[in-house]
This record gives sequence, C-alpha cells and structure tokens, in this order.
Amino acid sequence: MRYWLMKSEPDEVSFADVVNAPGKTVAWFGVRNYQARNFMRDQMQVGDGVLFYHSSCAVPGVAGIAKVASGAYADASQFDPGSHYFDPKATREQPRWISVDVTAVAEGRYLPLTEMRGVPELEDMVLLQKGSRLSISPVTKGQWDKVLDLMGVPALAA
Repeated sequence: MRYWLMKSEPDEVSFADVVNAPGKTVAWFGVRNYQARNFMRDQMQVGDGVLFYHSSCAVPGVAGIAKVASGAYADASQFDPGSHYFDPKATREQPRWISVDVTAVAEGRYLPLTEMRGVPELEDMVLLQKGSRLSISPVTKGQWDKVLDLMGVPALAA
C-alpha cells in the first residue's frame, strides 16, 4: 500500500463534495503535470491512501482522508473543447491525461499547512519542500501516520 497527497482547489472539488457524491467517490480529473500524471498512471493502486488537500484557498491544508478507488483511465476533460482542461493534442486513441477515482474515508480535524510546517516528523514531506508545486506527491508511511494522528483519525481509516 502506498500513500499520496492530492491537491484540489475546494471551489472546484472540495472534500465535502466527495463526501456528498454518490458512493462518496469522484473522478480526479484535470491533472496537467506529467510527473503527477505518471504517479497516477504508473504507481497508484486501488486501496492506496490519500491525504485530500485543499490548495489555493484562504487556509490550505489536509481536509480529509480518502483512498484510490479505481485504476487509471483516460481523463474525459481533455477531449471536451468547452473544458478548461481541454487538450487539442489528446485523442481518444492516444489520450495524454488520465484520472483515477477517489473515495472519501474519514474527515477528522482540518490540518492547516501552517501547522504541518511546525511538525518535525513532516519536515521531509514533499509538500513542505521549497518550490514544490506538484498536485500529487508521495507520502511516507510515517508521514501518513503522523497526519492521521494530528487529524484525530484512527490509523485504520484507509
């Protein structure tokens, strides 16, 4: 089992949106960074843990715990000319971008980025590295356990 931090802008898809979605599951769409895409395509597996992170908002932070609920598949938004995520170079025969589904597992206490920066066990987290802007990044088991502890979420939540 692997662990991931996945960033979403809450005005586009918030953790509450996932909790309220049918089956508490949504497609993770709109990733347009090759490294993040490769994580989803090549390394994510059904059942992997996800720290659902709210970014580009007043108080960025981990809003909830989710899990990867599907294998990788073509991101439909790349084919939609009306979508902000449209990619004219993508074809159905050769999609450039992929999605995975994520399912909400637990909410816990909102964990702000500012608090995370002060936790020694998290100092090596990719999110906290200077210049890190990846929308998806790997999380170690130790970092995962510490974040769940800080959020008050039982270790078996994912």
